Amino acid sequence: MSTNTSSQPLVGRVAVVTGASSGIGEASAERLAALGARVVVLARRAERLAELVERIEKNGGSALAIAVDVTDLAAVQAAADRVEAELGGADLLLNNAGVMLPSPIEERATGQWKQQIDLNITGLMNAIGAFTPQLVKAAAERGVADLVNTSSIAAQNIFPTFAVYSGTKAYVSHLSRHLRTELGPKKVRVSAVEPGIVATELQSHVTDQDARDWLEGSRETMEWLTPDDVAQMVGVIAMLPPRVNLQQVTIMPTGQAS
Repeated sequence: MSTNTSSQPLVGRVAVVTGASSGIGEASAERLAALGARVVVLARRAERLAELVERIEKNGGSALAIAVDVTDLAAVQAAADRVEAELGGADLLLNNAGVMLPSPIEERATGQWKQQIDLNITGLMNAIGAFTPQLVKAAAERGVADLVNTSSIAAQNIFPTFAVYSGTKAYVSHLSRHLRTELGPKKVRVSAVEPGIVATELQSHVTDQDARDWLEGSRETMEWLTPDDVAQMVGVIAMLPPRVNLQQVTIMPTGQAS
């Protein structure tokens, strides 16, 4: 692989991406690899990860797939140990695994509440806990490391029936601001990326018909973001000078008002 740092400014960096089997995670893994990073892709679907690794390598990049459910703390720690042993540790973590399951609160869809909290919050914390020591170590050695958390515009704005999902994303954004105070002095940048509507698999998981109708109506009235739009911003965050930390990045479709 070429080490032309002008076109591949992330050569020498190791980027771990959770939720990498589709959507923003998949696109971000490809983008970071194209910029020169060695990418480690984590998700449950091993066959999707294998296809992603093959595509990255065909394009001249370097990738390692580890099939893992981020809600399984022991499995996440084992993945982190493997990254340390084989690649010397991560200096970028994109926490992207998540699920969106809106429903009216009175329906008491407790299984879906738990699924969102387990993945969007507990899974996020499992990855942060496992990989933060590597980020801190890398920052001490290289002068910079990045913790990037995928949040949502739902962390800020109000969407009926999205209360639980929005609550999990508010957690992600507020947690990110707090972690900056702990990790910033150690040269680990922390960013929360808050996209508006992105065309991903998330919408296909929605079971509530009213929410499905609302999403479908929005698709007809505006052009949604693509996963690559968000991936481009993840690349920008990673390429910034070490002194610069984009604390919170809101990426909206031009046609989405709020």
